[in-house]
Formats: sequence, C-alpha cells, structure tokens
Amino acid sequence: MWQAQILTLFPEMFPGPLGLSLAGKALDKKLWSMDVMQIRDHATDKHRSVDDTPAGGGAGMVLRADVMGRAIDAAISQRPEDTTNDDWPLIYLSPRGKRLNQKMVHDFASKKGVTLICGRFEGLDERVIENRNVLEVSLGDFVLSGGEIAALMLMDAVVRLIPGVIGEPETLREESFTSGLLEYPQYTRPQMWEGLEIPYVLLSGHHGKIKEWRQETSEKLTKERRSDLWKEYIRAKKEI
Repeated sequence: MWQAQILTLFPEMFPGPLGLSLAGKALDKKLWSMDVMQIRDHATDKHRSVDDTPAGGGAGMVLRADVMGRAIDAAISQRPEDTTNDDWPLIYLSPRGKRLNQKMVHDFASKKGVTLICGRFEGLDERVIENRNVLEVSLGDFVLSGGEIAALMLMDAVVRLIPGVIGEPETLREESFTSGLLEYPQYTRPQMWEGLEIPYVLLSGHHGKIKEWRQETSEKLTKERRSDLWKEYIRAKKEI
C-alpha cells in the first residue's frame, strides 16, 4: 500500500478533494493511506511557536530548524523498518524546487511512500533542507500561500497511478506526457453539435487511421503549445 505522510500547520485541509471520487474510494479501500501530522506538536514553548524572523533581516517569517527537524524525525520514525529516503522520499513543496513532471510522478508512485513538507511564510530554514536530505519539488513558476494545495496535487497525480484506482489501465497509457506529447483531442456524442462535427476519421472504424490521426494531432498540439516538450520529443526520437 502506497503511503503519504504530510507535515502541515493545517491538518484540516486533508484529505480535502482526495477524500472524494476515485481517490477517495481508493482511500476507503486502503489502496493507499494518508497520515497527517501537525507541525506545532513539535514546538516546545507555551505558544507552540514554529517560526521566527529571517536571519539578516527582511519581511516575513521562517519555519524554525529545531521544530521542523523534530517534526521530520518523528515522521521518519513512523515509516516501516529499513526504509530509506531512496524508497521513501522526503519532499518539500517549494517554488525553487525541481519542476514536477509525469516521469517524477511515476517514480514517486513506485516508492513505498512519500513524506511531504508543506511550507508556510517565507519558507523553511535551509539547514533542515541540507541536513535531512530533503528533495525540493515545484509545481510551476508561481507562488502559493502554502504547500498544502501543492501536496494535494502531487498526491492526486500519484494516487491515480496506483493499480486499482482507475478502472481502465488504457486510460493511463494514452494521456498527456506519457509518450512525451500532449494528448490528442477527445470527442463524444452527439455527432453534430452547434454545427460542429466529430472528425470523420474517428467514426470510420479504421483503427490504423484513428491511431495515425491521434499521433499527428498530438504532435501538432505539442509543437504549437509546448515548444519545450516538442524539442525534447524530437531529441529523443533521434536517439532511438
């Protein structure tokens, strides 16, 4: 069973949308599990303080190394025996992290589980990141109020890959990024809608032509919308 540990100041944000639909049903069936941990439980003062002003000055607050170190160690102690960061990554959701992609998602899904650190304020004391071998992961070039929404998104991407969560495995094999391309357009009934028809080839019953059309449209969309993916796709084809 794939497991997720979440270190957060707002445990009530979980499971959130992951308690619904296919992910929620899979959670009920114990195809995966979630353990939400309150960071403030590892503070030592009467106010349960978790942050302090930035060294060197500046706006905002920073999550303290001592509190976060204890929180991370507590999470690690609850992992199965003989578990390492290689088979259970320790992840900090951060705008400066490595950009999450489908290849990384598949890699996380192949692990025993992940521990997700949800940052707040100006971020996490750098010493914790360095001393606990934390992997920084970003969802994109934008900033959120905290890491909780990012953690939910990462878990959703992973959970749908767990066997038994999605009914038809073929769905996973043909979606965007699996082949390095964006997914081809999708259509369904009615055949005619507001003067617009479903492309004839999709109704032809000719599986070879349908496959060719889907490949061509995937390539066209990727080239038009994601030049970065297109360049990588062309490079990979040349290496084959």
